[in-house]
Amino acid sequence: MSTLISIIVPVYNVKAYLNQCVNSLLKQTYQEFEVILVDDGSTDNSPMICDEFAQQDDRIRVVHQKNGGVSSARNAGIDLM
Repeated sequence: MSTLISIIVPVYNVKAYLNQCVNSLLKQTYQEFEVILVDDGSTDNSPMICDEFAQQDDRIRVVHQKNGGVSSARNAGIDLM
């Protein structure tokens, strides 16, 4: 029996790095995990990239919120667990 691990990724204007970040998580050998991408009010294309990942993989969930800072984003992800 495997344990589900939740990985919370705060996202704020990181379109240049987001694909690499999420793809590296998806390539892990341990597969019993979920990725919670918390868009913290990004003004670039990060929200769209998050949504595209969620459409492609059921292990990815996305939260969109107004900018509240990294702690707020982490707490929003924890609230989903």
